[in-house]
Amino acid sequence: MNPKLLLPLFALALVPTASLKAADGFAWKDTPGKFTDLTFDGRPVARYVYERIDFSSPERREETYKPFHHVYDAAGEHFLTKGPGGKFTHHRGIYFGFSKCRFSKDGKDVSVDTWHCKPGKGDQPGAHQTHEELLKQEADADSAVQRVRIDWHDNDGEVFAIEERQLTFSKADDGALVVDFTSTVTPKLAKVTLDGDPQHAGFQFRASNEVAENTAKQTYYIRPGTGKAQPGQTINWSDKNDTEATRDLPWKAMSFVVNGDERYTTVYLDHPENPKPARYSERDYGRFGSYFVKEITPDAPLTVNYRLVIGKGERTMESCDGLSRAFVGK
Repeated sequence: MNPKLLLPLFALALVPTASLKAADGFAWKDTPGKFTDLTFDGRPVARYVYERIDFSSPERREETYKPFHHVYDAAGEHFLTKGPGGKFTHHRGIYFGFSKCRFSKDGKDVSVDTWHCKPGKGDQPGAHQTHEELLKQEADADSAVQRVRIDWHDNDGEVFAIEERQLTFSKADDGALVVDFTSTVTPKLAKVTLDGDPQHAGFQFRASNEVAENTAKQTYYIRPGTGKAQPGQTINWSDKNDTEATRDLPWKAMSFVVNGDERYTTVYLDHPENPKPARYSERDYGRFGSYFVKEITPDAPLTVNYRLVIGKGERTMESCDGLSRAFVGK
């Protein structure tokens, strides 16, 4: 039961109805054409940044070339996640893309980079992603759902794939923010191959640029089977390091420090039905996740499911194992 409902009647009478409604669970608030904020009990918890790409200057193009989601800290005062600029401007909060989207166009083999979204040559607009439509947006006391349509554009600016991206937000018993990420990518062409590398493709999380600037040496990872690693130690998949420690993991967790001395831990949960092999990447500056290679067609699109559990403090390997079992229903 919501603890607010346990207040004495005389106390409820002193609280305006509007205040009770604003502080009762999740709610969305849009700033048209820019972003949509999600609050919980009146405190910001996430933001969907969807401003349409602006070609008026190189700087504005860089700021707006792909939609992404921010996450706030526990106080709702600062972003836990990174936006444009800083160390590697293409890293942005919770995001999804592939640096090597390969297909045939006009009889030629082309490769499109929806990860870095670099400018094209000459008059080409270059690869980018655009928010096109809000398909669903709901919120109540227990959860919030947002589903959007995102178009993937090639170097000529033409749409070669359409993504429906859904994020569902809820709160864990310990107060952590739970983010369920689901995406379906359907090509408009006969066939598209999604590819990249562990550092530049897939579903990834990037912590605030403060980590890169000030606290990277305090970042550590927690891994299945081996638990907590030493601060600053990372393991990454490569052709020469293709091991059980670098691919097809049910989960991985990153613990990092922001706001001077506040430690947070993000647990990244990979559903077993997602494409495999899933190859993992870690960076002490706060980016981690996995990627895969997948051929998709209009009749066989890509659908993926991930979960992030983002909370203040540290976690054990055992608690991460429990989150994984809950995610896959075991």
